[in-house]
Amino acid sequence: MFRIRTAILCTLLALFLLLPLPAHAASSAATRAIDDEDIVTQDFSGQDLREAEFSNNQLAGANFSEADLTAVVFNGVDLTGASLKNVDMTGGMAYLSSFAEADLSGAILTEAMLLQSSLRDATVTDADFSFAVIDKDQVKILCETASGVNPVTGVDTRDSLGCP
Repeated sequence: MFRIRTAILCTLLALFLLLPLPAHAASSAATRAIDDEDIVTQDFSGQDLREAEFSNNQLAGANFSEADLTAVVFNGVDLTGASLKNVDMTGGMAYLSSFAEADLSGAILTEAMLLQSSLRDATVTDADFSFAVIDKDQVKILCETASGVNPVTGVDTRDSLGCP
């Protein structure tokens, strides 16, 4: 079942990347770029950060607990040791970002794309990674300590990662 799901996701990702899509003008309301100058605190807990874009930010140890990170983009962001407890990162994307030693307890990362991102020593107790795209080596690392059931979605963490 895991291999079939992975094959389907890879096929859809390939189609998404290869087929041209119609261009749409982005509005400032749809996407909010967060620059280092905009960050006056490392406490984003409980905030509505839907569709925000973080790029090359230094957010090691930041607090995102209970934040709405739906469709957020982390591009080259250092989130080492950050708290992402109980965040909803559905449909989010992280590319070349570090979640090393981050706390993702209770997080919902369904359909998230965590590409070339480090999840070394991250806490993923009760997290839901259903249909997430994660590098194979990172899944292996997460499966070593993954446990629990997400309290919102009712999904077993190990099952959502496809752990053996």
